[in-house]
Parts: sequence; structure tokens; C-alpha cells
Amino acid sequence: MNLIIKMLVTLSIIGILSGGLLSQIASWAAPHIAHHRAEATKEAIFTVQPKAKNYIKIESAEIEAYKVVDADSNSIGYALVYEGSGFQGKIRLMVGLNDDLKTVNGLSILEQVETPGLGTKIVEDASNKEDSFWFPNQFKDAEYDPELVSVKGAEASKPNEIQAITGATISSKAVVLILNEGIEKLREMKNGGTL
Repeated sequence: MNLIIKMLVTLSIIGILSGGLLSQIASWAAPHIAHHRAEATKEAIFTVQPKAKNYIKIESAEIEAYKVVDADSNSIGYALVYEGSGFQGKIRLMVGLNDDLKTVNGLSILEQVETPGLGTKIVEDASNKEDSFWFPNQFKDAEYDPELVSVKGAEASKPNEIQAITGATISSKAVVLILNEGIEKLREMKNGGTL
């Protein structure tokens, strides 16, 4: 009985110390993670809107979006950050859109936890030697009219179609669904006069 009590006390002390240490590490890391996330977002704005020279954050509780401007401060479109569920977990992405919200200028996957070698092809497909970024590159000049559509087992033949990744259909369809939902919310805000 004495041995059991000693083991419980020892394990309790180890648990308390480990929990306290993890809490300290988490509180130390949180601002660094937030800083790196903000830097990645800034970089992605210019990736999805290559003609942009500057941007203005749109203040909204509903979405994270940026109005993108050229060197003369003329509006050239929007950069929208949106997230949704993928196959393994959340996918957080940014999409660049023209001012009329009908044409996609580019796509950048900011965060994902998809299956390595399959779902991660939404970011980069190392097996495709010609264009390892073929999946996100499909979104350049895609037309959001009336919405983006994922096609399986065939190449995209219409301006609003995106070819799904073989073996990662759920992940690639999730990206299209996330985009459709985010763009629709941005459209609602624009039509409501809040942009």
C-alpha cells in the first residue's frame, strides 16, 4: 500500500510539473505563432494578387479580407482569408479576386493538416515534375460564375471547373467548397454595401 501511495504522489508531481511547463511554453509561443501567421498572411496577399502594391484590411467580424490597391491606390480586387473542414482537419486559405468578385487571381493554402503525400497535394504535388503547383495554379483566372465546381476523373473544360486530385478528392473538393462559401460571404457584404 505504501508503494502505491508513493507512485501516485510521484506521478501527480510529474503531471503537475509537466502541465505547468507546457502551459508556460504555450504562453511563450502564442505571440510568436501569431506573428508568423500574420507575416504569412501578408506574404500571401501579394502571392494571390501579384499586381498589388498595397492593401487595406476590411474591418469585419464575419470574415478576414483585404482590399488590394495598385501603385495609384486604385482598387484592383480583394484578398480573402477563409477556412473550412478538409479531410483531416481545418484548411485555411487565401484567394485573390478581381474587383467584381467574378474572377480568381490566385490561391494560397496558408494552413492544412491533410494526409501527407495525398491531401497535401493541394499545396504542392512533388510527383508532378512539370508543375508541382498544378492544383493551386488551376485557380488562376478561374471564373466564379455562378460558383467554382470540382470535377473528378477529367480535366477541367469550363472556366469555373477545377480538376480534383486523384487520391485526394475530398481534400481538393474541400478547397473548392471553402472558396465558394467564402466568396459568397464576401459577395453578400459587397452587395450589402459593407465593403
